Amino acid sequence: MDHRSNTWVQRRLRSLFWLELLNIPLQAVLWFGLVGFPVTAGNSVGFALFALLLVEGAGYWSAKLRQIATRNKSLPGAGAFVIARTGNVAVLAAGLLFIVWAVVTDPGAGSWPGLGFGLFAVLEQVNYFHVQLMYDTAADLRYLRSRGLRRAHLARDLAVQARQTSLPPS
Repeated sequence: MDHRSNTWVQRRLRSLFWLELLNIPLQAVLWFGLVGFPVTAGNSVGFALFALLLVEGAGYWSAKLRQIATRNKSLPGAGAFVIARTGNVAVLAAGLLFIVWAVVTDPGAGSWPGLGFGLFAVLEQVNYFHVQLMYDTAADLRYLRSRGLRRAHLARDLAVQARQTSLPPS
């Protein structure tokens, strides 16, 4: 990788890191402040699941940036991402069960947005730990058109890490 492309990648990773983090307060202000969704238990749990995955995403982009900057073969914090990959399933399932209960017992603005946030969190889980769902660059779109969905960047990094160490495979 030449210096210019390495610089571009580092800039891109920094931007992804900050966008993930900034999306949390931005989305809170947008949906709860401007749109006026009520801050209920169901909506709050859904938003918390969504925010959790965004924080994990920011953590991944930060770790990837450190890995590239130090030219290290190992992804910093890979063990934490392995734990998150599995632990998120239980957290998402419990959160979604609670939100579905809220939708059933009190359907409407106090629960439906929470379900939307929760489902978006599930999509983020898939996007980070399994299959890339976000294709926002020309190169990504070319890949998608020519070969279809690709394995998520974090999933690929964890698979490499598992081959190098004793981490469970992804």
